[in-house]
Amino acid sequence: MRGQKTSRAILCLTLALCLAPAAALAVDDPKTTPTESKPLPTTTPAPAEMKRLPAPTDMVDPQRFGGGKGNGSEPDLDRFGGAKTDPAYGAFQRGLYMTAYNLALPRATAGDAAAQTLVAEILSRGLGVPRNDKEAAKWYALAAEQGIPEAQFQYALMLLDGDFVKKDAQAAYALMQSAAEAGNRLAQFNFAQMLVGRESEGKGMDDAVVYYQRAADAGLADAQYAMSQIFANGVGGKKHDDVEARRWLLRAAIQGYDTAQLDLGTWLMDGRGGDRDRKAGFNWMRIAALDGNVAAQNRLAKFYMQGLGTDPDSISAAAWYMLARRAGLKDAAMDDFLDGLTDEEMKTALQRANRLR
Repeated sequence: MRGQKTSRAILCLTLALCLAPAAALAVDDPKTTPTESKPLPTTTPAPAEMKRLPAPTDMVDPQRFGGGKGNGSEPDLDRFGGAKTDPAYGAFQRGLYMTAYNLALPRATAGDAAAQTLVAEILSRGLGVPRNDKEAAKWYALAAEQGIPEAQFQYALMLLDGDFVKKDAQAAYALMQSAAEAGNRLAQFNFAQMLVGRESEGKGMDDAVVYYQRAADAGLADAQYAMSQIFANGVGGKKHDDVEARRWLLRAAIQGYDTAQLDLGTWLMDGRGGDRDRKAGFNWMRIAALDGNVAAQNRLAKFYMQGLGTDPDSISAAAWYMLARRAGLKDAAMDDFLDGLTDEEMKTALQRANRLR
């Protein structure tokens, strides 16, 4: 998802066996500037390549320290340290990372699995202490052995990467499955990805759907988008159902998943999976474009050029296409459109494109 930095690569095999690629158009935002607020449209689109997940280290989630049911409910903080007022976890929540580390380390050394996970978290991110992934791996491994789902998930990633521990895909698979079964939604999504890549002839997708579904129900946007593709293509034992696909696209789009926003804008414009709503389709495409989705920027340029969901605006169309072209996208139709503009129009469009950066 946009706006979240990954501190370590997350497993992300593609759904290449069964899923159709998303529309390859891109869109630009018209009369808007980066300072404009984004209006929230009202509804869902088509599939694209699966995106990489943000590392769970990007957000403070009590589930990651041994708590949480993984189903969107309130986290079970008692599993972290036996009480919601646990001082180490409380210090971590307040950003007092060195204090949290100093409080958690003795407990971790004594074998407390949740404290081991917290120490690993702090070390892996370099929060208040020098970053030390190798040392973090040691603590994640100890906590994983004691069944902490987040530690199992993180250590599985390390085993897949092989950067700080010996690479072991088989052990990673087992740990990812264990974390997924325990309700960790990131593990559920990534285990589903592993199943798709592991099994041939579509069987992997059949096995993976249950894990995508669980992660999607728990609110993970990546999994919600995966479910939209599954229903849009009728794979994994699911019947083709554009209405259901659009429902999942909307849920992912609302969470800021830019590819879902692009697809939703397209589906709304085409009336796929429900009523046609060109204005809402335009708005979703604009949101994705403002988030930096190059395909959305190009497609938005075409919406402006054709007056779809908005008034025709050649300057905005040109500005958004210029933005997409700077990112490497080429569109012959839009190049021809630019060639038809006057020098003054090109100058104005260039100024607007510069403001959109």
